[in-house]
Amino acid sequence: MLDTNSASVAALRADIVRHLTFTMGKDAAHASAYDWRMALSFALRDRIVEPWFAATRRTWETGAKRVYYLSMEFLVGRMLEDAAINLGLRDAASEALAGLGVDFSELVGEEPDAALGNGGLGRLAACYMESMATLGCPGYGYGIRYEHGLFRQSIEGGEQREQAETWLTQRHPWEFERPESAYLVGFRGEVTRLAGRAVWTPSETVRAEAHDTPVIGWGGRWANTLRLWSAKPTTLFDLARFNHGDYAAAAEPETLARTLSRVLYPDDTTFQGKELRLKQEYFLVSSALQDILRRHLAGGFALVDLPAHAAIQMNDTHPALAGPELIRLLVDVHGMEFAAAIEIAVACLGYTNHTLLPEALERWATYLMGSVLPRHMQIIEEIDAWHATRHPTRPHYVGIVKHHEVRMGDLAFVTSHRVNGVSKLHTELVKTSLFPELDALHPGRVVNVTNGVTPRRWLRMANPALSGLITRSIGPGWEADLDRLAALQPFVEDAGFRADFAAAKRANKSALAAWIGATQGLTVNPDAIFDVQVKRVHEYKRQLLNILQCIAHWQRLRDAPGSAVPRLRIFGGKAAPGYHAAKEIIRLINDVALVINADPKTRDALQIVYPENYNVSMAERLVPAADLSEQISTAGKEASGTGNMKFALNGALTIGTLDGANVEIRDEVGTENFFLFGLTATEVAERRRDPEHARRAILASQPLQDVLQMIAEGRFSPGEPGRYHGLVHNIWNSDYFLVASDFAAYDAAQAQVEAAFAEPDRWWRMAALNTARMGYFSSDRAIRDYMTGIWGTVSAL
Repeated sequence: MLDTNSASVAALRADIVRHLTFTMGKDAAHASAYDWRMALSFALRDRIVEPWFAATRRTWETGAKRVYYLSMEFLVGRMLEDAAINLGLRDAASEALAGLGVDFSELVGEEPDAALGNGGLGRLAACYMESMATLGCPGYGYGIRYEHGLFRQSIEGGEQREQAETWLTQRHPWEFERPESAYLVGFRGEVTRLAGRAVWTPSETVRAEAHDTPVIGWGGRWANTLRLWSAKPTTLFDLARFNHGDYAAAAEPETLARTLSRVLYPDDTTFQGKELRLKQEYFLVSSALQDILRRHLAGGFALVDLPAHAAIQMNDTHPALAGPELIRLLVDVHGMEFAAAIEIAVACLGYTNHTLLPEALERWATYLMGSVLPRHMQIIEEIDAWHATRHPTRPHYVGIVKHHEVRMGDLAFVTSHRVNGVSKLHTELVKTSLFPELDALHPGRVVNVTNGVTPRRWLRMANPALSGLITRSIGPGWEADLDRLAALQPFVEDAGFRADFAAAKRANKSALAAWIGATQGLTVNPDAIFDVQVKRVHEYKRQLLNILQCIAHWQRLRDAPGSAVPRLRIFGGKAAPGYHAAKEIIRLINDVALVINADPKTRDALQIVYPENYNVSMAERLVPAADLSEQISTAGKEASGTGNMKFALNGALTIGTLDGANVEIRDEVGTENFFLFGLTATEVAERRRDPEHARRAILASQPLQDVLQMIAEGRFSPGEPGRYHGLVHNIWNSDYFLVASDFAAYDAAQAQVEAAFAEPDRWWRMAALNTARMGYFSSDRAIRDYMTGIWGTVSAL
């Protein structure tokens, strides 16, 4: 696999110098790290283009069915090292640069993260694109080319602050602009009837322009396309207004268009924010579906045959307008009858549900939908009526349009031939709790595809120390066949292997400790338990439970200094700008850290750190170094998770509830190698029926009472003692996410963690077995499940 012969190194070195000279316009003596990185990126990109073109030609020639993956997020992270590894040129690139006096690792660290996502949803989409290419599944990813992404997080005075992400201030070397692939996308306007057919005349239009990034699979055998759309004005500039001195108004069309592709998930606490989100979602699906139909017709195929050539997957409810838009294009543009169009749409579309949270299953006011997309509001009502007619036993309270709202989850369900959950538990809850009536009307439509992660990035690239040990033990090839990790199990019984496994983890922890020292100004002990919870900050993910237990642990340390195993608690993640409760939790964590880290009695035994702006690159530092993975969501709320998989794959033990994919991870790694606590999803529902559940749980736990009292009296906010009164009041009187009810069990499970860590041989056996038993959670397996169970596609390799 690895191509490090001298001829390859020399050829790559020559191409780097060529690009430095002729693409970047620099000579070696005056080149910056940026210049070298760009030259290397272009040299690697050159080697991706040939398999990319070959894959495209083969797909056209064979008429193979393509997969079109629609997602508002593609959290691809840094791309340079990932591309080099999949091409088999990582070592060759390092050697080629060394001969030029340049350090490969420095260039990798200089690359900005592509700010195209928020968290697990976007990272999953990136893993799936890479696995589709690895498996030779012809496909396109469709997303938006956000100029500023989500936001860049800073922590100031303990509080989250949001700044614009600036990843595109530098040239993005991996993409190709496609100005010829552009489509008009309309908004507002009016719908009239002409010769019995609807004619929508938008009053606002923008151009969707394509930017293509090739996604290379493992071994460089196949590459697919990630096509990202940027919004451009249809009227570039109003010269008349400019000449009259109205300079701002002259640029207004460009400003309005660029707003669509500036920011991921604009704050939707305002009407304007809601409207912008809806426009973004339609902008994505309209440009994608116009592109899909153009490609289909260019292949010489009839529109009625679209399901045989196109599988369109909606990643969550954000692209749920794909159904109405496809029907609009078939009916209004291509003259098809509605009944035939909806059958085609259902046969093409699949819907992946990622959440059980009602607020995350988007609902748009019919007024907003009707004003922004008047034709689509009509079509949605037609779809709803069609479904009700087809299913006369449908309960009166079920429907896509209810209570002056369009329910996007129901819309996605009705317009898809398959709806999939992302873990076994989640899929059952989709059937029984989320869409029970629709599931009864469509038996067999809901299926499960448990999430997975790509081992190329999340083990081979992120953790060279451990992946090297794996290769020395079981040989190469596991990167494309993760089930082969099971061959490590006999090695786990060998004390020498466990020592090597521990040494790999220690090396990763030392590297992370150095990074924390350099970036956070905190000196940490690499021999402490590295206890990590990094993910989007949300009440159901229960970062609050973690920090409350941390305070209780600190109090015990103060009462009995030197009695515990040293521990570093690492938090990371962003809260949505308008999510006050989540931002309050971030501030509490940082306020607690300020007090605990300064305590001379306990700072050798307990420290807390919250690095700002958690992203893919930070995850690549944290995941290989973690000893303990915090997966502590309220049971029944986390659809699956993928962070839980990455940590376990890299030899971290999980402390968690029976939620999402935790259930399957525990089954795979063994119950004895997982620290389980907390209520089950059924017990959560039962507990909530008791209006006094929070108060009862707090009164039953003196440590929790003490913690809440310290917070309430301002122990961690002395300058503003009442800062967290609302938070404490909520725990005592509401506590919807059952932090209090699970506190005692979580506290006891953390004691079990310490006991296990105090026995190194036991701990490293458990950790190594986690890695050895995680083969099932490869994104390659997940994509194979999609190919056979939902998309009806086969590998072209």
